[in-house]
Amino acid sequence: MPRIAAADRVDQQALLEFLRSRHRCLLVTTRADGRPQMSPVTCGVDTEGRIVVSTYPERAKTRNVRRDPRVSLCVLSDEWDGPYVQVDGRAEVLDMPEALDGLVEYFRCVSGEHPDWDEYGEAMARQNKSLVRVHIERWGPISTGGFPPRLA
Repeated sequence: MPRIAAADRVDQQALLEFLRSRHRCLLVTTRADGRPQMSPVTCGVDTEGRIVVSTYPERAKTRNVRRDPRVSLCVLSDEWDGPYVQVDGRAEVLDMPEALDGLVEYFRCVSGEHPDWDEYGEAMARQNKSLVRVHIERWGPISTGGFPPRLA
C-alpha cells in the first residue's frame, strides 16, 4: 500500500500540541543581503506558546534576528519522513542575564528537569548564552510526504 501525502490544517492549540513533542527544526533568518540563512537547531515551546531556541550572541541567526525579526521554522519529526510543519513568526533575542529564566524553561520543555539548576544557571552565564523566542504568527498545514491522493 503506497503512503499517501497529507496536509492537515490545524488550529493553534493542535499546532502547539504537535510542536511540543518535536525538538528538531530548521530556523530560517534573513541575511543582510536578503538571502535566507538556515540553522539546524533544537527547539521547544514555552508556557506562553512561543517557540524557543538556545544560542549565542555572536551566531549568524542571532545577528540576523536582531536586524530583521521575521523568521520561519520547519519543525521536523524524529523520523526523516514523518510529519512536519512550517511556522512563521517574529523573533526576539534575550541575552544574559535576562535570558536565564527563558533558558531554564527551554531546558525543561526539551529535556525535563535538570539535576542541578544552580549548576545549569552558572553554565549559561559562563557561556553567555542567548535565547531566541519566536512569537507564532501563522503556520502551514502539518504535512507528511508520500504519493498524491489521486494516485492511491
